Amino acid sequence: MEKFVCDVCGYVYDPEAGDPDNGIAPGTSFENLPEDWVCPLCGVGKDQFSKAE
Repeated sequence: MEKFVCDVCGYVYDPEAGDPDNGIAPGTSFENLPEDWVCPLCGVGKDQFSKAE
């Protein structure tokens, strides 16, 4: 699964780790995150993320 980076603050969403602090289980791909999920560091939406190189 691919990692995605927040274009605003640089937070990296790692699907293997998920986002347990916000109810996202490990193994959840970026594409399967809820549409209302936001960056846990700066609060921007999924549309502000890019695939990690």
